[in-house]
Amino acid sequence: MNINNGEILEVIRFPSPNPNVKLKEITYLSNGLRVKGMLAEPKNEVVTDGFLYLRGGIKNVGKVRPARIAQFAQEGFIVFAPYYRGNQGGEGNEDFAGDDREDAFAAFQLLKSLPTVKQVHIFGFSRGGVMALLTGIKFPEAASLCTWGGVSDMSLTYMERKDLRRMLKRVIGGTPSKFPERYESRTPLYELEKLEAPVLIIHGVNDHNVSIEHAYRLERQLKELNKPAESWYFDEFTHYFPPAVNRKVVQDLTKWMKNQSKRW
Repeated sequence: MNINNGEILEVIRFPSPNPNVKLKEITYLSNGLRVKGMLAEPKNEVVTDGFLYLRGGIKNVGKVRPARIAQFAQEGFIVFAPYYRGNQGGEGNEDFAGDDREDAFAAFQLLKSLPTVKQVHIFGFSRGGVMALLTGIKFPEAASLCTWGGVSDMSLTYMERKDLRRMLKRVIGGTPSKFPERYESRTPLYELEKLEAPVLIIHGVNDHNVSIEHAYRLERQLKELNKPAESWYFDEFTHYFPPAVNRKVVQDLTKWMKNQSKRW
């Protein structure tokens, strides 16, 4: 690992949609690449918990939204959300939980390096679920981990999402049948024994973007390994929750994070 990973190279103030939250666009180092992300800090509040927000999608699909990042900062966290390499002026090429996982790892280190941050929680939405789990495996000192509508098995994504197959073959370099090892290396289910952080799984049962089977496989594997895990399943919802429910779940999951044992 590059010893300069997570080093902040440039900071630019960014207009915030929330009067209680300051936003900055950060350029930081990830294995020698200049990668960008967004930092959100509550105003007039001393915060000691970092929150790594790992977005879903790829390239312009699922971009980091300032209002969403500010929503989590409002709950009392210093939030950092990497854009991933190759996006919004960053160097390199995003490759769907391949080498771009290093951008999440370096972002974790960036949060740890901030003077007020004592511990870091990890959150992943959709494709960010894989990124969150891989980061939690890499950094067992993470305080907690939440995956919301999260991918846990990359081969399952290929099978379920016919609309993504061309992109996955291009980015990963083939199909799961021809190159199973490339999909397994992006699938954290095979390494969960290294995960120490308590895990919260949130998923809509009617999710057609990332099926509930991803959550079931993750929960089953965690329980077989006797890892601390909790699941919140919502029978009536898909990949996206109604705004009022979304706000309530954000409040509940951040409260859950703060209630986890402080192990740093």
